[in-house]
Amino acid sequence: MPDRILEAFLARQEHEGRVLAAQSDLLTLVPIGSPADRYLIEFRCKGLVEREPGEVVEANRFQVGVCFPSNYLRVANPFRVITWLGPHNVWHPNISATEPVICVGRLEAGTGLVDILYQLFEIISWNKVTMREDDALNVAACQWARRNPHRFPVDRRPLKRRPVAIRVDDRANRGQADGRTD
Repeated sequence: MPDRILEAFLARQEHEGRVLAAQSDLLTLVPIGSPADRYLIEFRCKGLVEREPGEVVEANRFQVGVCFPSNYLRVANPFRVITWLGPHNVWHPNISATEPVICVGRLEAGTGLVDILYQLFEIISWNKVTMREDDALNVAACQWARRNPHRFPVDRRPLKRRPVAIRVDDRANRGQADGRTD
């Protein structure tokens, strides 16, 4: 028997996710399923990767998977909901260098897709960093971060485009319409 509450939640997440993606230059969202319960996500923002040992450089494409299991409205295991897809040499204390794991912190049951997308973006762009080695998924990146706080945030752009207010002064057009050139 279908779970109508879960289906309504999933439909709302897909709609809200698509709206955010349409308002972002940095996010691509690919829903999977009907209703969508999985997503392939690409962030085209600045983040860091370790090209060679000790050589940390900027990159601009990061992929994550999000999956809402059937019990997501009751229980949320962040390591089951969110999967790091790439690049594998990503450099951040909250992203494992050896496993497909990213830690966004505590994830409450029923947390919306848009909230998850913002949390992921803040981590990838180094706007959110946990610099505790005892809590880091990548201890070397954590140690590096404490020595290099001047490097972040790496990307200061907002995930969602800011609206631009344009004011048009119509006085010049009125003068041209009636033949005046004042």
